[in-house]
Amino acid sequence: MKRQLGQIAGTGLALLVTTAAMANPEPWQLNMTPGVTSSSQDVYHLHMLILGICVVIGIVVFGAMFYAMFKFRKSKGAVPAKFSHNTTAEVIWTVIPVAILLVMAWPATHTLVKMADTGDAEFTVKVTGYQWKWRYEYLGEDVNFMSSLTRAADEARQLGSGIDPNTVDNYLLDVDNPLVIPTGAKVRFVITADDVIHSWWVPALGWKQDAIPGFINEAWTQVDQPGVYRGQCAELCGKDHGFMPIVVIAKPRAEFDAWLAEQKSAKAPAAGTVAQSEPVPPITKS
Repeated sequence: MKRQLGQIAGTGLALLVTTAAMANPEPWQLNMTPGVTSSSQDVYHLHMLILGICVVIGIVVFGAMFYAMFKFRKSKGAVPAKFSHNTTAEVIWTVIPVAILLVMAWPATHTLVKMADTGDAEFTVKVTGYQWKWRYEYLGEDVNFMSSLTRAADEARQLGSGIDPNTVDNYLLDVDNPLVIPTGAKVRFVITADDVIHSWWVPALGWKQDAIPGFINEAWTQVDQPGVYRGQCAELCGKDHGFMPIVVIAKPRAEFDAWLAEQKSAKAPAAGTVAQSEPVPPITKS
């Protein structure tokens, strides 16, 4: 009895640890993560639904095929039927796939429409991709900054640096200035690029959006639990494409408001001086 209780307790602890780690993907993970937003969870459930349908179809089709191969094999004297067409069979194998596609299309369409609705957002963040960094602008708040790979990781990645990457926390997945958003608030993103095509991707948020020069893409997110969520540029954008991480920190509203006020005060000019606009960093051609 005690052994069974211990096994149950161990299983429960493992489930709690697994749930806590759901936000970010892990090495060798076989399935997609449910993420931390309603959109990411909708996508996850849609994925599991379609995967389940595909598994059932595979079992039925391959089961019928192997049964027919075994039951009606030539060594048992089976004689195949000879006919050119069968209207009933043709109707069945047309209607059933159409019905299956409709069953999958209905929730998929609902999810896509929901993901495309960027209205009623409390904040809008403009994301601009550069080689090889990101600029974040909180529109209407007069706050903007660049976000790049941390210096420690940048030094460790250099050939001949002598630095063991394993000694660097979150190697190649950490930045000097993370994007900060409030929990429980709908945040709209407008995404573009200044040089080549990039792609802004944080798996825990449940979507990926291309950053294209001269073009604006939109997306939104609402994270209800505080946490740190990591991503990367997902579009080959030059020699340092692999060194363009993304970090999003979701903070409770009070902490976010304090952070935003701190950013504004840090940017405010001293008395008697004129505010200078922050220059756009030069574009480095690969």
